Amino acid sequence: MLHAYVPQNGHLLRLDPEEGLERALWIDLYRPMPEQVAAMAALGVAVPTLADMEEIEISNRLYREDDLEVMTVVLPGLSEHKEAMAGPVTFMLSPARLVTVRHHAPRPFETFPDRANRATLSCTSPERVFLGLVEEIVGRLADLMEGIGRSVDQISASVFPSEGPATAEALHGALHRVGRESELLSRIRLGLLTIERMLSYFGQTIDDRGDAHALRAAVKGEMRDIQALGVHADFLSQRIAMATDATLGMINLQQNATVRALSVVAALFLPPTLIASAYGMNFRLMPELDWPWGYPMAIGLMVLSAVLSWLYFKWRRWL
Repeated sequence: MLHAYVPQNGHLLRLDPEEGLERALWIDLYRPMPEQVAAMAALGVAVPTLADMEEIEISNRLYREDDLEVMTVVLPGLSEHKEAMAGPVTFMLSPARLVTVRHHAPRPFETFPDRANRATLSCTSPERVFLGLVEEIVGRLADLMEGIGRSVDQISASVFPSEGPATAEALHGALHRVGRESELLSRIRLGLLTIERMLSYFGQTIDDRGDAHALRAAVKGEMRDIQALGVHADFLSQRIAMATDATLGMINLQQNATVRALSVVAALFLPPTLIASAYGMNFRLMPELDWPWGYPMAIGLMVLSAVLSWLYFKWRRWL
Protein backbone atom coordinates (compact mmCIF):
# COMPACT_ATOMS: atom_id res chain seq x y z
CA MET A 1 0.00 0.00 0.00
CA LEU A 2 1.31 3.44 -0.95
CA HIS A 3 0.09 6.83 0.27
CA ALA A 4 1.60 10.05 -1.08
CA TYR A 5 1.03 13.49 0.45
CA VAL A 6 1.62 17.09 -0.61
CA PRO A 7 1.40 20.17 1.64
CA GLN A 8 -1.67 22.37 1.27
CA ASN A 9 -2.71 25.21 3.61
CA GLY A 10 -0.72 23.81 6.49
CA HIS A 11 -2.14 20.28 6.05
CA LEU A 12 -0.97 17.18 4.22
CA LEU A 13 -3.25 16.31 1.30
CA ARG A 14 -3.25 12.76 -0.02
CA LEU A 15 -2.62 12.42 -3.72
CA ASP A 16 -4.83 10.31 -5.92
CA PRO A 17 -3.26 7.01 -7.00
CA GLU A 18 -3.31 8.20 -10.64
CA GLU A 19 -1.20 11.26 -9.90
CA GLY A 20 2.56 11.14 -10.21
CA LEU A 21 4.80 10.78 -7.19
CA GLU A 22 7.29 13.43 -8.28
CA ARG A 23 5.51 16.23 -6.42
CA ALA A 24 4.89 14.21 -3.25
CA LEU A 25 6.55 15.55 -0.10
CA TRP A 26 5.90 12.42 1.96
CA ILE A 27 5.45 8.89 0.63
CA ASP A 28 4.32 6.25 3.11
CA LEU A 29 4.81 2.61 2.11
CA TYR A 30 2.91 -0.04 4.10
CA ARG A 31 3.84 -3.59 3.15
CA PRO A 32 4.97 -2.37 -0.29
CA MET A 33 4.15 -4.41 -3.38
CA PRO A 34 6.74 -5.06 -6.12
CA GLU A 35 5.21 -2.45 -8.45
CA GLN A 36 5.38 0.14 -5.65
CA VAL A 37 9.02 -0.73 -5.00
CA ALA A 38 9.67 -0.26 -8.71
CA ALA A 39 7.93 3.14 -8.66
CA MET A 40 10.17 4.26 -5.82
CA ALA A 41 13.23 2.99 -7.67
CA ALA A 42 12.23 5.25 -10.56
CA LEU A 43 12.49 8.15 -8.12
CA GLY A 44 15.96 7.04 -7.09
CA VAL A 45 14.91 5.49 -3.74
CA ALA A 46 15.84 1.87 -3.03
CA VAL A 47 13.19 0.46 -0.68
CA PRO A 48 14.75 -1.84 1.93
CA THR A 49 13.30 -5.27 2.57
CA LEU A 50 11.91 -6.35 5.91
CA ALA A 51 15.05 -8.41 6.53
CA ASP A 52 17.19 -5.32 5.95
CA MET A 53 15.04 -3.29 8.34
CA GLU A 54 15.33 -5.93 11.06
CA GLU A 55 19.14 -5.79 11.13
CA ILE A 56 20.24 -4.78 14.62
CA GLU A 57 23.66 -3.37 13.72
CA ILE A 58 23.71 0.39 14.12
CA SER A 59 25.50 0.75 10.77
CA ASN A 60 22.51 -0.89 9.07
CA ARG A 61 19.94 1.25 10.87
CA LEU A 62 21.49 4.72 10.60
CA TYR A 63 23.49 5.51 7.48
CA ARG A 64 23.71 7.82 4.49
CA GLU A 65 23.64 7.05 0.77
CA ASP A 66 24.61 10.09 -1.31
CA ASP A 67 22.04 12.71 -0.23
CA LEU A 68 19.62 10.17 1.31
CA GLU A 69 19.52 9.68 5.08
CA VAL A 70 18.26 6.20 6.04
CA MET A 71 17.12 5.81 9.65
CA THR A 72 15.32 2.80 11.16
CA VAL A 73 13.49 2.68 14.50
CA VAL A 74 11.35 0.07 16.26
CA LEU A 75 7.81 1.20 17.10
CA PRO A 76 4.79 -0.47 18.72
CA GLY A 77 1.78 -1.00 16.51
CA LEU A 78 -0.62 -3.58 15.13
CA SER A 79 0.24 -6.48 12.88
CA GLU A 80 -1.65 -7.45 9.75
CA HIS A 81 -3.93 -9.55 11.97
CA LYS A 82 -4.56 -6.66 14.43
CA GLU A 83 -2.26 -8.10 17.09
CA ALA A 84 -0.04 -5.86 19.22
CA MET A 85 3.61 -6.01 18.21
CA ALA A 86 6.76 -3.96 17.76
CA GLY A 87 8.33 -3.70 14.33
CA PRO A 88 10.90 -1.69 12.38
CA VAL A 89 10.02 1.51 10.55
CA THR A 90 12.50 3.09 8.12
CA PHE A 91 12.66 6.83 7.44
CA MET A 92 14.42 7.79 4.20
CA LEU A 93 14.98 11.54 4.11
CA SER A 94 16.18 13.34 0.98
CA PRO A 95 16.14 17.03 -0.02
CA ALA A 96 13.06 16.34 -2.15
CA ARG A 97 10.87 14.15 0.05
CA LEU A 98 10.44 11.87 3.05
CA VAL A 99 9.80 8.17 2.42
CA THR A 100 8.69 5.85 5.22
CA VAL A 101 8.62 2.06 4.96
CA ARG A 102 6.78 -0.15 7.45
CA HIS A 103 5.30 -3.64 7.62
CA HIS A 104 2.96 -3.04 10.57
CA ALA A 105 0.57 -0.25 11.53
CA PRO A 106 1.70 2.27 14.17
CA ARG A 107 -1.23 4.62 14.75
CA PRO A 108 0.69 7.94 14.25
CA PHE A 109 1.07 7.18 10.54
CA GLU A 110 -2.72 7.24 10.26
CA THR A 111 -3.36 10.31 12.42
CA PHE A 112 -0.49 12.60 11.42
CA PRO A 113 -1.77 13.68 7.95
CA ASP A 114 -4.90 15.19 9.53
CA ARG A 115 -2.96 16.79 12.39
CA ALA A 116 0.13 18.00 10.57
CA ASN A 117 -0.94 21.63 11.10
CA ARG A 118 -0.68 21.12 14.88
CA ALA A 119 2.98 20.14 14.77
CA THR A 120 5.60 22.47 16.23
CA LEU A 121 7.00 23.02 12.75
CA SER A 122 5.00 23.36 9.57
CA CYS A 123 4.97 20.68 6.87
CA THR A 124 6.61 22.70 4.11
CA SER A 125 9.81 20.64 3.79
CA PRO A 126 10.78 16.98 4.13
CA GLU A 127 12.74 17.74 7.33
CA ARG A 128 9.76 19.45 8.91
CA VAL A 129 7.44 16.62 7.94
CA PHE A 130 9.95 14.17 9.42
CA LEU A 131 10.16 16.02 12.75
CA GLY A 132 6.39 16.51 12.83
CA LEU A 133 5.86 12.77 12.34
CA VAL A 134 8.39 11.99 15.08
CA GLU A 135 6.57 14.43 17.36
CA GLU A 136 3.30 12.62 16.63
CA ILE A 137 4.95 9.28 17.41
CA VAL A 138 6.36 10.53 20.72
CA GLY A 139 2.94 11.90 21.64
CA ARG A 140 1.37 8.54 20.87
CA LEU A 141 3.91 6.75 23.08
CA ALA A 142 3.09 9.22 25.87
CA ASP A 143 -0.62 8.42 25.48
CA LEU A 144 0.13 4.70 25.70
CA MET A 145 2.09 5.26 28.90
CA GLU A 146 -0.81 7.19 30.41
CA GLY A 147 -3.04 4.26 29.54
CA ILE A 148 -0.63 1.91 31.31
CA GLY A 149 -0.78 4.12 34.40
CA ARG A 150 -4.59 3.97 34.45
CA SER A 151 -4.51 0.22 33.94
CA VAL A 152 -2.11 -0.22 36.87
CA ASP A 153 -4.53 1.81 39.02
CA GLN A 154 -7.34 -0.57 38.09
CA ILE A 155 -5.14 -3.59 38.77
CA SER A 156 -4.26 -2.28 42.25
CA ALA A 157 -7.96 -1.70 42.97
CA SER A 158 -8.80 -5.29 41.94
CA VAL A 159 -5.98 -6.75 44.07
CA PHE A 160 -6.94 -4.68 47.13
CA PRO A 161 -10.73 -4.22 46.88
CA SER A 162 -12.42 -2.13 49.56
CA GLU A 163 -15.26 -4.60 50.17
CA GLY A 164 -13.08 -7.55 51.17
CA PRO A 165 -10.36 -9.95 50.00
CA ALA A 166 -9.99 -10.39 46.27
CA THR A 167 -11.22 -13.60 44.69
CA ALA A 168 -8.90 -16.05 42.99
CA GLU A 169 -10.38 -15.16 39.60
CA ALA A 170 -9.73 -11.45 40.19
CA LEU A 171 -6.12 -12.13 41.20
CA HIS A 172 -5.46 -14.32 38.18
CA GLY A 173 -6.99 -11.68 35.92
CA ALA A 174 -4.86 -8.98 37.55
CA LEU A 175 -1.71 -11.03 37.00
CA HIS A 176 -2.60 -11.49 33.35
CA ARG A 177 -3.19 -7.75 32.88
CA VAL A 178 0.08 -6.91 34.64
CA GLY A 179 1.93 -9.12 32.17
CA ARG A 180 0.29 -7.45 29.19
CA GLU A 181 1.03 -3.94 30.46
CA SER A 182 4.63 -4.88 31.22
CA GLU A 183 5.08 -6.18 27.67
CA LEU A 184 3.57 -2.99 26.22
CA LEU A 185 5.83 -0.84 28.37
CA SER A 186 8.89 -2.73 27.16
CA ARG A 187 7.88 -2.05 23.53
CA ILE A 188 7.39 1.64 24.33
CA ARG A 189 10.81 1.90 25.96
CA LEU A 190 12.41 0.24 22.94
CA GLY A 191 10.66 2.74 20.69
CA LEU A 192 11.87 5.69 22.80
CA LEU A 193 15.42 4.34 22.76
CA THR A 194 15.53 3.93 18.99
CA ILE A 195 13.88 7.32 18.36
CA GLU A 196 16.39 9.02 20.63
CA ARG A 197 19.22 7.36 18.74
CA MET A 198 17.70 8.42 15.40
CA LEU A 199 17.27 12.05 16.50
CA SER A 200 20.83 12.12 17.78
CA TYR A 201 22.03 10.94 14.37
CA PHE A 202 19.77 13.42 12.58
CA GLY A 203 21.05 16.26 14.77
CA GLN A 204 24.57 15.70 13.45
CA THR A 205 23.42 16.53 9.91
CA ILE A 206 21.30 19.60 10.71
CA ASP A 207 24.08 22.07 9.92
CA ASP A 208 24.04 20.89 6.30
CA ARG A 209 20.38 21.86 5.92
CA GLY A 210 18.90 25.23 5.06
CA ASP A 211 16.58 25.59 8.08
CA ALA A 212 19.14 24.55 10.67
CA HIS A 213 18.10 26.89 13.51
CA ALA A 214 14.42 25.87 13.63
CA LEU A 215 15.24 22.19 13.08
CA ARG A 216 17.81 22.16 15.88
CA ALA A 217 15.33 23.73 18.32
CA ALA A 218 12.68 21.14 17.40
CA VAL A 219 15.14 18.28 17.84
CA LYS A 220 16.18 19.54 21.28
CA GLY A 221 12.54 19.82 22.34
CA GLU A 222 11.75 16.28 21.24
CA MET A 223 14.88 14.94 22.94
CA ARG A 224 13.73 16.55 26.20
CA ASP A 225 10.30 14.95 25.79
CA ILE A 226 11.90 11.55 25.21
CA GLN A 227 14.07 11.89 28.31
CA ALA A 228 11.04 12.88 30.40
CA LEU A 229 9.13 9.88 29.07
CA GLY A 230 12.10 7.69 29.98
CA VAL A 231 11.82 8.82 33.60
CA HIS A 232 8.07 8.18 33.50
CA ALA A 233 8.71 4.72 32.05
CA ASP A 234 11.03 3.93 34.98
CA PHE A 235 8.29 5.00 37.40
CA LEU A 236 5.71 2.84 35.63
CA SER A 237 8.12 -0.09 35.62
CA GLN A 238 8.44 0.18 39.40
CA ARG A 239 4.65 0.34 39.78
CA ILE A 240 4.20 -2.73 37.58
CA ALA A 241 6.83 -4.61 39.60
CA MET A 242 5.05 -3.66 42.84
CA ALA A 243 1.67 -4.71 41.41
CA THR A 244 3.16 -8.03 40.33
CA ASP A 245 4.66 -8.68 43.77
CA ALA A 246 1.41 -7.70 45.49
CA THR A 247 -0.67 -9.96 43.25
CA LEU A 248 1.64 -12.92 43.74
CA GLY A 249 1.67 -12.25 47.49
CA MET A 250 -2.14 -12.29 47.68
CA ILE A 251 -2.24 -15.51 45.63
CA ASN A 252 0.29 -17.09 48.01
CA LEU A 253 -1.79 -16.01 51.02
CA GLN A 254 -4.87 -17.64 49.55
CA GLN A 255 -2.96 -20.81 48.79
CA ASN A 256 -1.46 -20.84 52.27
CA ALA A 257 -4.93 -20.48 53.81
CA THR A 258 -6.16 -23.44 51.76
CA VAL A 259 -3.17 -25.58 52.70
CA ARG A 260 -3.58 -24.63 56.37
CA ALA A 261 -7.23 -25.68 56.34
CA LEU A 262 -6.32 -29.02 54.77
CA SER A 263 -3.51 -29.51 57.29
CA VAL A 264 -5.88 -28.83 60.21
CA VAL A 265 -8.46 -31.27 58.85
CA ALA A 266 -5.75 -33.92 58.48
CA ALA A 267 -4.55 -33.23 62.05
CA LEU A 268 -8.09 -33.61 63.41
CA PHE A 269 -8.22 -37.14 62.06
CA LEU A 270 -4.83 -38.19 63.42
CA PRO A 271 -5.94 -39.15 67.01
CA PRO A 272 -9.05 -41.06 65.79
CA THR A 273 -6.85 -42.82 63.24
CA LEU A 274 -4.40 -43.81 65.98
CA ILE A 275 -7.21 -45.27 68.12
CA ALA A 276 -8.73 -47.11 65.17
CA SER A 277 -5.32 -48.51 64.26
CA ALA A 278 -4.72 -49.75 67.80
CA TYR A 279 -8.03 -51.61 67.90
CA GLY A 280 -7.60 -52.87 64.37
CA MET A 281 -4.47 -54.94 65.10
CA ASN A 282 -6.55 -58.03 66.03
CA PHE A 283 -4.13 -59.51 68.58
CA ARG A 284 -5.48 -62.61 70.32
CA LEU A 285 -5.03 -61.22 73.84
CA MET A 286 -6.99 -57.94 73.69
CA PRO A 287 -9.49 -57.72 76.60
CA GLU A 288 -11.54 -55.00 74.84
CA LEU A 289 -12.55 -57.49 72.14
CA ASP A 290 -14.70 -59.39 74.68
CA TRP A 291 -16.29 -56.30 76.26
CA PRO A 292 -19.95 -55.73 75.39
CA TRP A 293 -19.31 -51.97 75.25
CA GLY A 294 -15.93 -52.23 73.57
CA TYR A 295 -17.09 -51.01 70.17
CA PRO A 296 -19.05 -47.96 71.47
CA MET A 297 -16.11 -47.15 73.73
CA ALA A 298 -13.69 -47.11 70.75
CA ILE A 299 -16.06 -44.91 68.74
CA GLY A 300 -16.44 -42.56 71.69
CA LEU A 301 -12.68 -42.31 72.15
CA MET A 302 -12.24 -41.40 68.48
CA VAL A 303 -14.93 -38.71 68.63
CA LEU A 304 -13.55 -37.36 71.90
CA SER A 305 -10.02 -37.18 70.57
CA ALA A 306 -11.22 -35.28 67.48
CA VAL A 307 -13.23 -32.82 69.61
CA LEU A 308 -10.32 -32.25 72.00
CA SER A 309 -7.99 -31.63 69.03
CA TRP A 310 -10.46 -29.14 67.53
CA LEU A 311 -10.75 -27.29 70.86
CA TYR A 312 -6.98 -27.13 71.18
CA PHE A 313 -6.56 -25.72 67.65
CA LYS A 314 -9.28 -23.19 68.39
CA TRP A 315 -7.56 -22.15 71.62
CA ARG A 316 -4.28 -21.68 69.76
CA ARG A 317 -6.14 -19.69 67.08
CA TRP A 318 -5.03 -21.99 64.32
CA LEU A 319 -8.59 -22.12 63.00
